[in-house]
Amino acid sequence: MIYTLDGEVSKILLTTFSLEKIIHAKRKNVFEIFSNYEQYEKLIPAYFPSIRIRSVRGETAVVEEHFTLGDIEFLLMSKHVSKPFVLHEVFVIGGKSKGSYIRQEFIEIPDGTKILVDVDLKLMGAMKIPKLLDKSKLIANYSKLLDDMTILCEKSV
Repeated sequence: MIYTLDGEVSKILLTTFSLEKIIHAKRKNVFEIFSNYEQYEKLIPAYFPSIRIRSVRGETAVVEEHFTLGDIEFLLMSKHVSKPFVLHEVFVIGGKSKGSYIRQEFIEIPDGTKILVDVDLKLMGAMKIPKLLDKSKLIANYSKLLDDMTILCEKSV
């Protein structure tokens, strides 16, 4: 069992990790691929079998996402917030991982772009079963997603 600081049984399991990747492509191109949630279903269907855009206002969008990361399927409502070419943030506002947060920062370097990714997953219910939630497995699966997106970025050069 997992307990909160108050000694109560927690219904949420938290897992956080950070990843860093060098991509040999211009920051603008990398940002446009990583933040293009509208095309995730076409660009990386193995991870995003379906996407449904609910609302777009400026640099903010609310999106229904069916997201697969290794053995775990996420059905969620998320808010994507972009600061063009610098930052893409995803706030999970609905679903069994409500409260999760993903931050992607894009830094221009001489060789291309360095992307810093911070992931804060909040998992509830069956999603927190230890067999499904092996943190190293989650990190490896998310890293594979980054690798696949890197290939897309470097092909577009």
